[in-house]
Amino acid sequence: MEQAAGCPAVGGSYPQKNAEILSSQYGINLFLAGLLLTFAWAVHAVGISKSHLLSYLITLMLIQLLWMLWYLCRSCTQRRLIQDKDTHAGARWLKCGITLFAVITLILDSFKIGYYIDFSNCLSPTEGIFPVTHAVHTILQVYFLWCHAKDVIQSFKTLERFGVIHSVFTNLLLWTNGVLTESKHQLNEHKERLITLGFGNITIVLDDHAPQCNCTTTTLCSIFSQGIYYLYPFNIEYHILASTMLYVLWKNIGRKVEHHQQNKTPFKFHGITVGLIFGLIVLTSTIAIVVVYLIQIGGSKIKSELALTMFYLHAIFVLALMCTAGIVALLIYRLEDRSLDNSKNPARKLDAELLVGTAAGSWLLSWGSILAIICAQSHPKYTWYNLPYSVLVIIEKYIQNLFIIESIHREQEKVNDDIKTLRIVTISRGTTLPLTPLYKEIYNGRASHDSGDIPCLFNGSICGRENDGAGVAKEETSQDNSLVMHSASDFSFCSRNSVTNNKRRILKNIAAFLFLCNLSLWIPPAFGCRPEYDNGLEEIVFGFEPWIIVVNLAMPFSIFYRMHSAASLFEVNCKT
Repeated sequence: MEQAAGCPAVGGSYPQKNAEILSSQYGINLFLAGLLLTFAWAVHAVGISKSHLLSYLITLMLIQLLWMLWYLCRSCTQRRLIQDKDTHAGARWLKCGITLFAVITLILDSFKIGYYIDFSNCLSPTEGIFPVTHAVHTILQVYFLWCHAKDVIQSFKTLERFGVIHSVFTNLLLWTNGVLTESKHQLNEHKERLITLGFGNITIVLDDHAPQCNCTTTTLCSIFSQGIYYLYPFNIEYHILASTMLYVLWKNIGRKVEHHQQNKTPFKFHGITVGLIFGLIVLTSTIAIVVVYLIQIGGSKIKSELALTMFYLHAIFVLALMCTAGIVALLIYRLEDRSLDNSKNPARKLDAELLVGTAAGSWLLSWGSILAIICAQSHPKYTWYNLPYSVLVIIEKYIQNLFIIESIHREQEKVNDDIKTLRIVTISRGTTLPLTPLYKEIYNGRASHDSGDIPCLFNGSICGRENDGAGVAKEETSQDNSLVMHSASDFSFCSRNSVTNNKRRILKNIAAFLFLCNLSLWIPPAFGCRPEYDNGLEEIVFGFEPWIIVVNLAMPFSIFYRMHSAASLFEVNCKT
């Protein structure tokens, strides 16, 4: 039974495991109800309108706002109730990332408010209330995550479980709503592109739920309506990141944390120049490819085929480089003898599960494309490039997942205790001097030449200074033999250290390169460059509607995978 300020907490009579099960079931039912409401609106179900869906989402956000305000007030007035922190959760770079996405989400909300004002004559009031509520929800949630993402809640645990899981599934529903809205916009342009490629037998009519009235200011309406869809990818990433951070907070409720100091791992540009240069080249070329693709696709049959060919060749080249880099990193790991950290860590476990789970979206699309190429009776020339592209997508994710998961589970390298306590015997008086300054210099690959010091580890481990030479007595033969032994062992240590530094440098460059490559591969699908829609071969084999359903289900996971991989690789770079 849990206690808080001397009083039994709400639901304290339930065992904590039951509270976890009850709260998870509450969240799942909350999500399923919203999911069916979203689906009913999308297919024009009788009696279901967009205002019903938005009213449901507004209600969920208001409940979460009340809970977050209660939690923040309780934390301020009763700071003693929350003492433990999970040092692995809510990393600073993750908070900075979600803040960036939140700022762009606020811009999206302002566009929606402007859009509602221009079409206020024929839009439901909920379409104006929703972006205002969402903006307030975004601001408070980001503040909450900055201040309390690391909390390990030990009081009012049953109540807090319901509050946190409510927040998790509220963000998942907002993510689902954003994905659906963005997908409907993509589908409205998809049919026109297929017709230009020669697939004119598709007769399905798509509806984007456009307002049935004229805009008050045509120029502003065009800016708002077009700008909204370019900002949706950032809104989608914001909500999925928020839900993952809140899920870790939920898993940490009532957890017993081992109190140990975590080494800070700041990001440094030093030593990763090669990886950054190659990664920036990939990023720049990808942006150029996306711009050309969006301009050319749908213009004419020839232009569309050239755009698809250009995309596939660029993607094949990038994926081949990523596979090679991942294999080199795994080979370096095989040559090292370092144990894995198997301690309980909800954040790290969630990262690994998300990598594998979201990669399944890309794998599903890739296997669908491979099957379509095998089974299709006719093959336009550009569709053959889809085969190596799909195969490389599968292999690259497989290799990259292995590299990231092993990296986040590897224990950080520690300095040997014998080296730390090693002392250097002076020749003159037989006293000892600490090795620390000289060891640091050698560890960083430098020898000290300050004040006329002789680097001791390269000179028999006995440090002599020039001003002490006059008082040095002759050493015995046994001491000479000892010097030789020390010299050999120290030289061996320096050699091993040099090899280790070279390995670390290679791994950091690989992580930096893969980080930028994943950002590059996130850009095309997030901003409408989706050959899975445009090449038309899969629609012929599987049918238009079945393949579109598969793409709409799998694409959000594929997009999230790239951003989550980039975040994980940033962490790998910091830890290496």
